[in-house]
Amino acid sequence: MSTLTPVSLEEMKFNPFELIGKQWMAVTTEKDGHANAMTASWGGLGVIWGQNTATIYVRQSRFTKEYVDATDSFSLAFFDESHRQDLGYLGKISGRDEDKLAKLGYHIDHFDGIPYIEEASMVLLCKKMSATPITPDQFIDPSIKEKWYADGDLHTMYIAQIVGVLER
Repeated sequence: MSTLTPVSLEEMKFNPFELIGKQWMAVTTEKDGHANAMTASWGGLGVIWGQNTATIYVRQSRFTKEYVDATDSFSLAFFDESHRQDLGYLGKISGRDEDKLAKLGYHIDHFDGIPYIEEASMVLLCKKMSATPITPDQFIDPSIKEKWYADGDLHTMYIAQIVGVLER
């Protein structure tokens, strides 16, 4: 039984720059009944197409990209500082090599079919609306390509409607 409960998005009070850029998040999704997660510190929250949305960026090389592409939903899990080392692990180790969530002792639950990490302190439940590959010709500032994509491993930008929020 989940220890997280649904809350209204309008009740949320947080700084998205702190939440995503400094505290990080775990992008969690599922494919063929198996969950996978990766740490992300790039993303955004806002409004587009008349919907409250979350935007995430996943590199082409990431195993989690296969999972995000295979489904119409994902969750963004946020943790308190006691999970910082776990988030570092989720970002460094590939799900191709081991079941990272099981190794950390994390449990996957579902809300309206969307998988999420039960140990999180807050979860945004998301339904994909678009996927846009980022290509080198899109950079107006050439230093972006040099600094962030010298290896050619570009991101895909996913915009998703936030369909629910769970909180501890």
